[in-house]
Amino acid sequence: MAEGDKSRGGGGSRRVQFLGRHIMVKGEYADKLLAGSKTTTIRLGIVKPKYREVIIHGHGRPLAKARITRVETKRVSELTEEDARKDGFNNLEELLEALKKVYGNIKSEDLVTIIELEITQRLDMLPPEDPYMGLEPADIARLSLRYLKALLTDEDIKILEDLTRTNSIRSTATRLYGSIQKRWKIRKTLRKALRLLREKGLIKTLKNK
Repeated sequence: MAEGDKSRGGGGSRRVQFLGRHIMVKGEYADKLLAGSKTTTIRLGIVKPKYREVIIHGHGRPLAKARITRVETKRVSELTEEDARKDGFNNLEELLEALKKVYGNIKSEDLVTIIELEITQRLDMLPPEDPYMGLEPADIARLSLRYLKALLTDEDIKILEDLTRTNSIRSTATRLYGSIQKRWKIRKTLRKALRLLREKGLIKTLKNK
């Protein structure tokens, strides 16, 4: 179940919605995803993820990195008890009630997309001994651009935006400054972004959880 995704326009239509890098999930459902009792999120309509690796957000912060392992579109009438259990509900009736609560009066012929997720890295249990807390440069960049833009300089933003494309300190240094010798500029911005993410409680290590 998704938070804030209440688009209607006929769930039974074949209009395609695209899902980006970030998945917003309501707090109660986010907790179930982290606990492993929920492994899917169900969206109204035809939803096509653009990326296999995504970041899950809930409780107003990033929670985990995840891998999309399966995407299936079916009609509401075709949902099963197993679909309900995978989505964190006790039975199909509970799932249908939750869908109606989010999307309104859904019909049996409306299409829904089941997105199965595998948590690959929790963002509240990161290794403190790693210089970048086990995160890829692109991960730090994406989180910072989403939550910290008001605290970043124009140069920081330029660096972080490029890192989302390259995921490489060397490549970004070459692309932006013409030399890998400018890697220190990229590292400086990454360290600043990581520090701010920690100070704001957006990511946590095993020690300070």
